[in-house]
Parts: sequence; C-alpha cells; structure tokens
Amino acid sequence: MMSKLHDLLDSPCIGVCSTLFDEICKGCHRTAFEVSNWVFFSEEEKALVWERIKREGYSM
Repeated sequence: MMSKLHDLLDSPCIGVCSTLFDEICKGCHRTAFEVSNWVFFSEEEKALVWERIKREGYSM
C-alpha cells in the first residue's frame, strides 16, 4: 500500500527483522520503537523516519 504523503511504500520493512536482538533492525534500519509503533505513527512521523533512513543510505 502506498502512503498518501509521499511516493514511498507505507513501511520500509523488507522482511528481515532483527529487532528481537538488535536496537536497530538490520533489514529496515528502524529502531525497535519505530518498528513496534509504526502502525500508530502519523504520516509526518513516518516521513521523518523515511528521511533518516534515506539520509543514512539504508532505504531499499
């Protein structure tokens, strides 16, 4: 599903989750907090996470 705010997928998840063992997921590079609360984030909060992931060069 595409986000209304931007042309990115709604979630950066790529199905390689490591948040059970790592504070930062090795798949999507979100924090454990961001992963577990993603469905509750506003479009603006999601956009900020996407911007950080892209800035750090991890966006798939």
